[in-house]
Amino acid sequence: MTRRALDWLGWIASPALSGAAFALLCLGIVTWLPALAAVGFALNRWRTDGDTRCFTGVFAGWRKYWRPLLPHSILMTVAAVVAASNLWFLSGRSGPLVLTLFMIHVGLVAAAVTYHVALAVAAGRNPSGSAAEWRRTAFQLAFTSVPRGTALLGAAVTAPVFSLPIPAGPLLLGTTVPVLVGLLVADRG
Repeated sequence: MTRRALDWLGWIASPALSGAAFALLCLGIVTWLPALAAVGFALNRWRTDGDTRCFTGVFAGWRKYWRPLLPHSILMTVAAVVAASNLWFLSGRSGPLVLTLFMIHVGLVAAAVTYHVALAVAAGRNPSGSAAEWRRTAFQLAFTSVPRGTALLGAAVTAPVFSLPIPAGPLLLGTTVPVLVGLLVADRG
Protein backbone atom coordinates (compact mmCIF):
# COMPACT_ATOMS: atom_id res chain seq x y z
CA MET A 1 0.00 0.00 0.00
CA THR A 2 2.77 2.47 0.91
CA ARG A 3 4.76 1.62 -2.21
CA ARG A 4 1.70 2.17 -4.38
CA ALA A 5 1.05 5.57 -2.76
CA LEU A 6 4.65 6.60 -3.43
CA ASP A 7 4.32 5.52 -7.06
CA TRP A 8 1.21 7.69 -7.41
CA LEU A 9 3.00 10.65 -5.81
CA GLY A 10 5.77 10.18 -8.36
CA TRP A 11 3.25 11.04 -11.08
CA ILE A 12 3.00 14.51 -9.52
CA ALA A 13 6.55 14.98 -8.24
CA SER A 14 8.41 13.97 -11.41
CA PRO A 15 6.55 16.35 -13.73
CA ALA A 16 6.77 19.10 -11.10
CA LEU A 17 10.54 18.67 -10.74
CA SER A 18 10.91 18.64 -14.52
CA GLY A 19 8.80 21.79 -14.65
CA ALA A 20 11.09 23.53 -12.17
CA ALA A 21 14.12 22.75 -14.32
CA PHE A 22 12.19 23.81 -17.43
CA ALA A 23 11.35 27.16 -15.80
CA LEU A 24 15.02 27.76 -14.98
CA LEU A 25 16.14 26.93 -18.51
CA CYS A 26 13.46 29.19 -20.00
CA LEU A 27 14.89 32.26 -18.32
CA GLY A 28 16.74 32.76 -21.61
CA ILE A 29 13.30 33.25 -23.28
CA VAL A 30 14.29 31.74 -26.66
CA THR A 31 15.49 28.55 -24.98
CA TRP A 32 11.99 27.13 -24.41
CA LEU A 33 12.06 24.49 -27.17
CA PRO A 34 15.34 22.80 -26.20
CA ALA A 35 14.14 22.94 -22.58
CA LEU A 36 10.82 21.34 -23.56
CA ALA A 37 12.66 18.57 -25.42
CA ALA A 38 14.83 18.06 -22.35
CA VAL A 39 11.65 17.66 -20.29
CA GLY A 40 10.56 14.97 -22.75
CA PHE A 41 13.95 13.30 -22.33
CA ALA A 42 13.80 13.31 -18.52
CA LEU A 43 10.18 12.17 -18.31
CA ASN A 44 10.76 9.42 -20.86
CA ARG A 45 13.72 8.11 -18.85
CA TRP A 46 11.60 8.25 -15.70
CA ARG A 47 8.78 6.31 -17.33
CA THR A 48 10.85 3.71 -19.17
CA ASP A 49 13.95 3.25 -17.01
CA GLY A 50 12.67 4.28 -13.59
CA ASP A 51 15.18 7.15 -13.39
CA THR A 52 13.72 9.43 -10.71
CA ARG A 53 16.29 12.20 -11.20
CA CYS A 54 13.92 14.29 -13.30
CA PHE A 55 15.25 17.69 -12.22
CA THR A 56 18.84 16.90 -13.16
CA GLY A 57 17.64 14.80 -16.10
CA VAL A 58 16.27 17.93 -17.75
CA PHE A 59 19.71 19.55 -17.53
CA ALA A 60 21.33 16.38 -18.91
CA GLY A 61 18.86 16.43 -21.81
CA TRP A 62 19.45 20.14 -22.38
CA ARG A 63 23.00 19.39 -23.49
CA LYS A 64 21.66 17.14 -26.25
CA TYR A 65 19.01 19.51 -27.57
CA TRP A 66 20.12 23.11 -27.25
CA ARG A 67 22.28 23.22 -30.36
CA PRO A 68 19.96 21.48 -32.87
CA LEU A 69 16.73 23.07 -31.60
CA LEU A 70 17.80 26.62 -30.71
CA PRO A 71 17.44 28.09 -34.24
CA HIS A 72 13.91 26.67 -34.49
CA SER A 73 13.15 28.02 -31.03
CA ILE A 74 14.32 31.53 -31.94
CA LEU A 75 12.25 31.53 -35.12
CA MET A 76 9.14 30.31 -33.30
CA THR A 77 9.61 32.86 -30.52
CA VAL A 78 9.59 35.65 -33.11
CA ALA A 79 6.54 34.06 -34.78
CA ALA A 80 4.75 33.88 -31.41
CA VAL A 81 5.42 37.55 -30.75
CA VAL A 82 4.08 38.47 -34.20
CA ALA A 83 1.00 36.26 -33.72
CA ALA A 84 0.33 37.73 -30.27
CA SER A 85 0.62 41.28 -31.58
CA ASN A 86 -1.70 40.43 -34.50
CA LEU A 87 -4.25 38.87 -32.14
CA TRP A 88 -4.04 41.91 -29.88
CA PHE A 89 -4.61 44.23 -32.83
CA LEU A 90 -7.48 42.15 -34.23
CA SER A 91 -9.23 41.79 -30.87
CA GLY A 92 -10.04 45.50 -30.86
CA ARG A 93 -11.70 45.45 -34.28
CA SER A 94 -14.94 44.07 -35.69
CA GLY A 95 -16.21 42.80 -39.01
CA PRO A 96 -16.28 39.54 -40.93
CA LEU A 97 -12.75 39.87 -42.35
CA VAL A 98 -11.34 40.67 -38.92
CA LEU A 99 -13.13 37.67 -37.41
CA THR A 100 -11.78 35.44 -40.17
CA LEU A 101 -8.22 36.66 -39.64
CA PHE A 102 -8.57 36.27 -35.88
CA MET A 103 -9.77 32.67 -36.21
CA ILE A 104 -6.98 31.85 -38.66
CA HIS A 105 -4.45 33.10 -36.12
CA VAL A 106 -6.07 31.07 -33.33
CA GLY A 107 -5.92 27.96 -35.53
CA LEU A 108 -2.27 28.55 -36.38
CA VAL A 109 -1.40 29.00 -32.71
CA ALA A 110 -3.25 25.78 -31.82
CA ALA A 111 -1.41 23.90 -34.57
CA ALA A 112 1.94 25.31 -33.42
CA VAL A 113 1.30 24.33 -29.80
CA THR A 114 0.31 20.80 -30.82
CA TYR A 115 3.34 20.43 -33.10
CA HIS A 116 5.84 21.68 -30.52
CA VAL A 117 4.54 19.39 -27.79
CA ALA A 118 4.86 16.54 -30.29
CA LEU A 119 8.38 17.73 -31.18
CA ALA A 120 9.40 17.59 -27.53
CA VAL A 121 7.96 14.07 -27.29
CA ALA A 122 9.72 12.93 -30.46
CA ALA A 123 13.06 14.35 -29.32
CA GLY A 124 12.64 12.95 -25.81
CA ARG A 125 11.93 9.45 -27.10
CA ASN A 126 14.83 9.48 -29.59
CA PRO A 127 17.66 11.59 -28.14
CA SER A 128 20.24 10.27 -30.58
CA GLY A 129 18.17 11.22 -33.64
CA SER A 130 18.60 14.27 -35.82
CA ALA A 131 16.43 17.38 -35.79
CA ALA A 132 14.97 16.35 -39.17
CA GLU A 133 13.91 12.97 -37.73
CA TRP A 134 12.34 14.68 -34.73
CA ARG A 135 10.39 17.04 -36.99
CA ARG A 136 9.06 14.19 -39.15
CA THR A 137 8.05 12.15 -36.13
CA ALA A 138 6.45 15.19 -34.50
CA PHE A 139 4.43 15.94 -37.62
CA GLN A 140 3.19 12.35 -37.73
CA LEU A 141 2.38 12.35 -34.02
CA ALA A 142 0.55 15.68 -34.09
CA PHE A 143 -1.27 15.69 -37.42
CA THR A 144 -1.82 12.18 -38.82
CA SER A 145 -4.33 11.10 -36.17
CA VAL A 146 -7.17 13.24 -34.91
CA PRO A 147 -7.31 11.57 -31.45
CA ARG A 148 -3.55 11.99 -30.90
CA GLY A 149 -3.53 15.61 -32.02
CA THR A 150 -6.60 16.36 -29.95
CA ALA A 151 -5.04 14.73 -26.89
CA LEU A 152 -1.87 16.82 -27.29
CA LEU A 153 -3.74 20.09 -27.77
CA GLY A 154 -6.23 19.27 -25.04
CA ALA A 155 -3.44 18.54 -22.58
CA ALA A 156 -1.60 21.74 -23.53
CA VAL A 157 -4.73 23.83 -22.99
CA THR A 158 -6.12 22.17 -19.87
CA ALA A 159 -2.95 21.40 -17.88
CA PRO A 160 -2.29 25.04 -16.91
CA VAL A 161 -5.97 25.55 -16.05
CA PHE A 162 -6.35 22.42 -13.91
CA SER A 163 -3.06 23.06 -12.12
CA LEU A 164 -4.19 26.52 -10.92
CA PRO A 165 -5.20 25.27 -7.43
CA ILE A 166 -1.64 24.06 -6.84
CA PRO A 167 0.77 26.83 -5.78
CA ALA A 168 2.98 27.54 -8.82
CA GLY A 169 1.08 24.74 -10.59
CA PRO A 170 0.88 26.30 -14.06
CA LEU A 171 4.59 27.10 -13.88
CA LEU A 172 5.59 23.59 -12.78
CA LEU A 173 2.97 21.42 -14.48
CA GLY A 174 1.63 23.56 -17.33
CA THR A 175 4.26 22.39 -19.79
CA THR A 176 5.33 19.05 -18.38
CA VAL A 177 1.90 17.40 -18.18
CA PRO A 178 1.27 17.88 -21.93
CA VAL A 179 4.67 16.32 -22.67
CA LEU A 180 3.86 13.43 -20.35
CA VAL A 181 0.49 12.96 -22.07
CA GLY A 182 2.32 13.08 -25.41
CA LEU A 183 4.70 10.34 -24.27
CA LEU A 184 1.75 8.18 -23.21
CA VAL A 185 -0.05 8.84 -26.50
CA ALA A 186 3.09 8.07 -28.52
CA ASP A 187 3.43 4.73 -26.75
CA ARG A 188 -0.06 3.74 -27.88
CA GLY A 189 0.32 4.97 -31.46
